[in-house]
Amino acid sequence: MDEITFLQNHKICCFGEVLLRFALKDSWVSDSSIPYYIGGAELNVATALVLWGIPVNYLTTLPDNYIGKDISNQIKQRGIDIDKVFYSGNRLGVYYLPYGTEVKNNGVVYDRDFSSFSQLTPGMIDWDKVFEDCTWFHFSAISPALNKNIALICKEAVTAASAKGITISVDLNYRNKLWKYGELPDVIMPDLVRNCNVIMGNIWAVENLLGISAPLSDSKNVSNIELKEAALISIERIQKKYEKVYAIALTYRLEESYFGVLQKKDAFFTSNIFENITVTDSVGSGDCFMAGLIYGIYNNLPSQDIINFAAAAAVGKLAEPGDATKQSVEQIKRILNDAR
Repeated sequence: MDEITFLQNHKICCFGEVLLRFALKDSWVSDSSIPYYIGGAELNVATALVLWGIPVNYLTTLPDNYIGKDISNQIKQRGIDIDKVFYSGNRLGVYYLPYGTEVKNNGVVYDRDFSSFSQLTPGMIDWDKVFEDCTWFHFSAISPALNKNIALICKEAVTAASAKGITISVDLNYRNKLWKYGELPDVIMPDLVRNCNVIMGNIWAVENLLGISAPLSDSKNVSNIELKEAALISIERIQKKYEKVYAIALTYRLEESYFGVLQKKDAFFTSNIFENITVTDSVGSGDCFMAGLIYGIYNNLPSQDIINFAAAAAVGKLAEPGDATKQSVEQIKRILNDAR
């Protein structure tokens, strides 16, 4: 794909489900208290981008009641355009996660059946209207994991966006507890990724979602050089299969360090390796990396700066509680400078 360029003030369109996360602590029953956060992968990306000065149009479906309206007002207060949000149904998607653990952890409990978003059906969304002022469409693998209708809607979206020449990005976040409706992810996702220009994930998500074998079974006792080489092998396999891809970024979060790699056109870049990282809340760190990747490409930053910024943003988010980052661009740059 040729170089991506943007007209000033044209928006990123992020599509996905708003989720209420209950962060369970050991004493939640006796305390009758549960901290909660409003997030969701695509909303977390949207929140970061707006914070960093990029206009965003967020598309979702919220309950047609006071809960949906209260949440939409909160999203609007973040500076996100919610003019195209749907209001239908009665339920908000919810999940429960022991505080401080991974979303991929077996302890996560999803309560998303019959949520307003999950009840969307093909043909409900006028994608021509949605894309009127957008030059970029972003979604994640979490949405098509919900049910067949949402997978078909994602197909509608990427087909319409591709026909309009809109840049399409996808976060290959794999959630094995969600793919329960009888379709394998490596059957559904390749058809969606075929039109994508920017891909983010890790080598194991690439295997689970696209059926492209990971060069390594895990990252234990593996050197950083070997991890980079494995990422490059995965990237080369993705490029052979998906002709429209422009940039591929893969990440590694190890026990005490973090780094990312970026293949942009024909050049390969590795971020700074961030050592002795602080992990307060891992939820949303990948979303923050995705936002950093979009931010860098949108602003036509040099490729090395793009991957450095995205990785530093993710490291900063790991140290923050909650789903969406509150970091400024300046704070992320300070994290990057401290790592050099």
